[in-house]
Amino acid sequence: MKNNDFKGNISFQFLSEPTDVNFGGKVHGGIVMKWIDQAAFACAGSWSETYCVTVYVGGIRFFKPVKIGDLVKVDAKIVYTGNSSMHIAIDVSSKNVREKDYHKTTHCIIVFVAVDDEGKTTKVPKWVPSTDREKQMEAYAVKLMGLRKNIEEEMRPFLMD
Repeated sequence: MKNNDFKGNISFQFLSEPTDVNFGGKVHGGIVMKWIDQAAFACAGSWSETYCVTVYVGGIRFFKPVKIGDLVKVDAKIVYTGNSSMHIAIDVSSKNVREKDYHKTTHCIIVFVAVDDEGKTTKVPKWVPSTDREKQMEAYAVKLMGLRKNIEEEMRPFLMD
């Protein structure tokens, strides 16, 4: 396992573009999901210092639309690590460039797994929360893991072989 100085969070900022538009004139939800995956991949890869794959995106919640031309901020933060998995909380916020404050538009938890060159899972450094907020976020991630297990059991009869 490598020793790195990455603190477990990363932020992307950029302008939403006219090519991101949906039929309602706002940024398409699929584009927002792409941004989420990209920021989470950068966070997971920086933490593990290896290639990572998305294994779960859960509880994605769109609070407000992102407008075309808004300044968008995608914050990705490690909130829990397993042996090879990294649970990353994502918050997407946006604002008009002429305004001061960002407004949260989307939130979710995304899970990545670190893999080696043969595609087998590989160990990741342990993330240890240090602040009360980080401890709350870790407890949130653990609680969601339990809920996912229940959902997977419910879905089992409907999954394709």
